[in-house]
Amino acid sequence: MTVIESNSLSGMWAEDLSTSAPSAVRHVAAASRIHAPKREESTMVTVKINGVEHKIEAEADMPLLWAIRDLVGLTGTKFGCGMAQCGACTVYVDGSPTRSCQTFIGDIEGAEVTTVEGLKGKVAETVQAVWADLDVPQCGYCQSGQIMSATDLLANNPKPTDADIDAAMSGNLCRCATYHRIRAGIHEAAKRLEA
Repeated sequence: MTVIESNSLSGMWAEDLSTSAPSAVRHVAAASRIHAPKREESTMVTVKINGVEHKIEAEADMPLLWAIRDLVGLTGTKFGCGMAQCGACTVYVDGSPTRSCQTFIGDIEGAEVTTVEGLKGKVAETVQAVWADLDVPQCGYCQSGQIMSATDLLANNPKPTDADIDAAMSGNLCRCATYHRIRAGIHEAAKRLEA
């Protein structure tokens, strides 16, 4: 078990953006804080992340994304928009794809969280192998979220149609527009899993 204390850092996740991030990111971070319920008291939350139990002390309204990246040190999950609309921050919470940028650490006591670093099993390994074999990513920034969503799709629908893929992946944006390669990768992974 790992005990992580955020000390004074827990309240700084958005404040630090005020000077170091581009203005668009600062506005998104500020908007996220403004529209989120205010729960600024520090809390101790126990969660399993990739099978390892962590006790995390942080403000209850700290997004899970920042707890994973800044407090636990797993950086595969990416910050994309801060509004749960791009999918770059997708993780599984109790087995369900979840946008970690808008999931508060105080709301997931006792949950099991899986990040891209913790994906295991035949489906996940096949998706990751296909992504590499077909050079699916261009810049790669959004791909952790793409891989999480693609793995969930194939785990629940081993023979997806183009329409199934489009529906399952619609919440994941790729600013490099590699959608045709993502779709081809999912089809190839489905073929390999069927063999």
